[in-house]
Order: sequence, then C-alpha cells, then structure tokens
Amino acid sequence: MCIFAYLNYHVPRTRREILEVLIKGLHRLEYRGYDSAGVGIDGGNAKEWETNSKNIHLIKQTGKVKALDEEIHRQQDVDLDVEFDVHLGIAHTRWATHGVPSPVNSHPQRSDKNNEFIVIHNGIITNYKDLKKFLESKGYEFESETDTETIAKLVKYMYDNRESDAITFATLVEQVTQQLEGAFALVFKSVHYPGEAVGSRRGGPLLIGVRSDHKLSTDHIPILYRSCDGFKQNSAVIEHTNRVIFLEDDDIAAVRDGRLSIHRIKRTAGDHPARAIQTLQMELQQIMKGNFSSFMQKEIFEQPESVVNTMRGRVNFENNTVILGGLKDHIKEIQRCRRLIMIACGTSYHAGVATRQVLEELTELPVMVELASDFLDRNTPVFRDDVCFFISQSGETADSLLALRYCKERGALTVGITNTVGSSISRETDCGVHINAGPEIGVASTKAYTSQFVALIMFALLMCDDRISVQPRRREIIQGLKVLPDLIKEVLSLDEEIQKLAAELYQQKSVLIMGRGYHYATCLEGALKIKEITYMHSEGILAGELKHGPLALVDKLMPCQNALQQVVARQGRPIVICDKEDYETIKNSSRTIKVPHSVDCLQGILSVIPLQLLSFHLAVLRGYDVDCPRNLAKSVTVE
Repeated sequence: MCIFAYLNYHVPRTRREILEVLIKGLHRLEYRGYDSAGVGIDGGNAKEWETNSKNIHLIKQTGKVKALDEEIHRQQDVDLDVEFDVHLGIAHTRWATHGVPSPVNSHPQRSDKNNEFIVIHNGIITNYKDLKKFLESKGYEFESETDTETIAKLVKYMYDNRESDAITFATLVEQVTQQLEGAFALVFKSVHYPGEAVGSRRGGPLLIGVRSDHKLSTDHIPILYRSCDGFKQNSAVIEHTNRVIFLEDDDIAAVRDGRLSIHRIKRTAGDHPARAIQTLQMELQQIMKGNFSSFMQKEIFEQPESVVNTMRGRVNFENNTVILGGLKDHIKEIQRCRRLIMIACGTSYHAGVATRQVLEELTELPVMVELASDFLDRNTPVFRDDVCFFISQSGETADSLLALRYCKERGALTVGITNTVGSSISRETDCGVHINAGPEIGVASTKAYTSQFVALIMFALLMCDDRISVQPRRREIIQGLKVLPDLIKEVLSLDEEIQKLAAELYQQKSVLIMGRGYHYATCLEGALKIKEITYMHSEGILAGELKHGPLALVDKLMPCQNALQQVVARQGRPIVICDKEDYETIKNSSRTIKVPHSVDCLQGILSVIPLQLLSFHLAVLRGYDVDCPRNLAKSVTVE
C-alpha cells in the first residue's frame, strides 16, 4: 500500500488541478504491483466549504491508477472547475491484505455513510478484530473486509464521545493511535476539521513534503534546517518539493491554518528534540524511463553505473584500500565479534547468500544468512557479541525491521545495508552502508542486488585489511572490482542473444536453474526473477543436490540452466551460463551464454545479469506488465 496527500493553503486550486496532483502522485507510486486505488476530496463547492457544511466525496476503483482516473472523469456530480483556496485531498493505492480488491475494500476508508472521517493507511493493524468487536458492540456497522475501516470508525467513536467540543483533530488521532497495534502510516481527513490534515506513523514510513513562501512555525517541536545529500527514493514528492520532514514512530503531525505542528505521543529515551527539514538531492529525470520500455529494463542497463556509485569514494584502486565511512566508528568492535548474522528477505537475502563464502574466507568468522520471518519465528538466539546485518533495498521491510528490533533488545551490534537514506533501517541500526544504487522503481530488484553484493564484498575487504596473509587475495578482489563495470557492459551486450533465447522458452511451463558454490545464490535470484515477473514455475537448485530429488523433474521438455551430464542423460536441454574462458564446458555444451571472466567471488554479479535479462524478455513475450507484477509490492511494509 502507498499513501499520498496534498494540502493547498491560500493557494487557489481547481478541483481538476487537485485531482491531477493526487492522480500523478499515485502514478509515481504505481511501480508497486497494486490492485485498486481511491481518492478523498471535498464535495460541493468552495462556498459550501466556507460555511463548514460541505461533505467529503470518495471515488474508488479496482485496477490500476488509470482506471481510477477514468472513473473520476465519469463522475457526473463532480464539478472539476470549482476553485478552492484551501483544500486537503488524500489518495491511496492498495495491495490487498484484508479482503479482495474491490471499491468497498479500497481506501480511503470511511467512518460512516456520511464520510465524517476518512483515512488512508499503509501497513497492517494486528488487533483490528478486537477493535471491530468493540465498535460493533457500540452500534457501528462495517461495510468492508479491511483492518483499516476500524481506524476510521474508531476516530468517529472518539469524536462522538469527546469530553469537549474544543478537542483538536491531532488529539483525536493521538487517542486513536494509542489503541492501535501493528504497523501503520496514516493520514486523516474530516468534515469536522475542514482544511486540516493529521498524519501519524509507527513501523511504516511517512514523510511530509514542505513547499512554502514563508518559514514554518511549529507549536511543539522546533524544526531545524539541514541538507541530506544521499536520499534517493521519494519519487511522488520530488516534483513538488525537495524539502521534506521524516516522521519518527509515534509522531503526530498536524497542519492547521497552514501551520505544521509535530508532537510525540509519549517521550521515550533517545528522542530527538527536533524534526529536521531535509533537502532531497534528486533530479526528476532520474525516476523516468528515458528510452527504455520499462523501469526494470532501465535499471538492468544502469548496473555499470550503479556499481561504480556503490564503490565511489570507498575503494582506492591505486593503493588497494577500502573506506566505509558509515562503519568507521564500529569496525574494531565488529572485528572482535563472535559471528556475523545477515538477515534479509527475498532478493536481499540472496545478496547475503552470494557473499557468505567470501565473508567467511576473509573474516574467518562463522556467517549465518537468515530469512527475517523465519529468524523471528524460531526466536533465534542472539548474543551481545554478535553483529547483525539487515539488508533491505527500501530500508522499510517489515520483517527485517522486526528482526532488527529483536536483535537490538538482545544487545547485538546492528548494521544496515540499504539503498534509502532516512529509511527506518538506516535510522535504527547502529551503523551501516548506503549502497547508493539510485532509485529502483521496478518491483523486481536488479541493480540493488548487484550493489548490495558489492557493498558486502567491500565490507569483507575492510575486515581483513590488516591481515598480511590475505593481502594477495584482497588485491585480486579489489582489482576485480576495478574492471567490474566494464565487464557488466560486456554482459549487457548479450541482450539480443538472450532475447532470442527467451523466444524459444517463453511458452515453457517451468525452468530449473542449477549451480553450486558462488553460483548457488545466482540460481536462487534468477529463479526468483522468473517467478516474479513471468509467473512461470522456476527453481534455483544447488547442483550437488540434484541427484537427491530434483533430478526427477528433468525430462526432454525441461529447459535447464546448468548441471550437465545428468541432465543430458535424461534428455534435458541445458543452457549453460559460463565463463567465456571455460573452454571445456563450452566444447561439451550445445547452448551456452558466455560471460567474461572475473574473480571467483565476483563472478555471480556477471552471471546473474543474463538471468535478469532473460526474465525481462520472457515477461514481455508473455504479455505481462514487467514493472508491476501481480500480487507483489516493491517495499513490503506488512508482515
């Protein structure tokens, strides 16, 4: 789910202009694979707003944001030319978690049939059944299957039972959020508080974009001004303003009479006495497709540049040194630890698997790689002398965030590996490395994977910089990093060849991808890409395990990437991705994709790119939306 709100204060805007801003904001967020969308705006006309008798108009539709836009223009009772001096509009794209995609289950959710309060919600409310039971006992009727409707009903209950007519909107929201369990980012709108917006977050990201001709004043917490050079992600905001405030958990932010106030629900240890306005350094064209047909294709071809940006200013190829500024205050403590635990989900988990072997080699420490959800389910023992890495492109992955808090409670040192400055993981970890891959819009991660891979390699090199015995190996890897961008360009030149291969395979039902050692992670990641965007069955298999079961899947119809003699003997049709200097394999294979040679621990970066390209072309040939695969979201902020 993604939420977007727009408030204009004494800046006249027609309803058409307001809806265009909201719809464009949702379009910017539509790289996530969502299934419905909705907006909440003022009904009636501007004169009614002035007499405080207006209503709220909801327009919701299943499908893509385009379907919502078409539904808006079908509305007979919506005058698009009426002008508002002050107006709050809220909008939402939904990824169904509670109830099937439908207009009634879409957001904004409402408190009652008169739309007295409406709310948009990103996240999940874990105690919604208890809240719903309570509200039903008080006579409130529910119309949707969502957890979010309980929030809208609860704020009306608080308003109906208020002790004073002078209660503020922010106080109402504070009372509501104190009753909520789970993760959420919320924005509220109400007929009782026209022109006011209130937002809050806990466990989910929420920021405020600020655009004003005057300096902001605040009622509770002073706002500081500073610059943030690295932030790369908020594409829905950047075309309107590059000045933003990141809210913290349990912040209540309210805009009333054009003034922003931010206050805490409760004071806790470590609270910062201010929220800073940060400047996003990001050009709008960075998030546009350019000459590419999709964001995924663009991001695959950006990898020569993105891995350079990950290494920029960190790897000195002349004197073979590595500097990671985000770790400098903790590196000695990390070097004294008992074990490394890498915790992640999906593609980020595969980046951990890909680099585990070289980490073990260069650090001489035991390295565990854990799926965040399973790590939590097992109540995995964690100790004070462990170092726990949390790998996440967005820095907002819910399972990884929960695992982070679990590890912090047990006293472990925590390290973030993220692509998003200002994200929850980057703020809550003790130290970390921003991978600097640039905005990744496509749901199926590509350049973030290779940049995470490189970041973890750099960490391994840093850990052993004072060990004389491994210096030849360090130099070999560093020089491998130096030529890596050029080798990636060479792999990308195979695009036409891989497109022809995809034309032969796209009608198949299943693809097995087999490899071993450093290439096992490549198999897992390649299979995930194929599953994500082509909807074909695909498995990544450790080749040594082939004869222990998966070999039963091989027949003459089964295209296999790698694992030769046993597959050929059973009439399988292997397609081999191999080092172009591996003459023996090439000689014995009927179909090969030849990638350039690199250092063993970096070869996985080169071998995964053909699989990224293959999955892309397979999806295009099968007629699917590459950037918005069904049922999936870019940043998984629910458990």
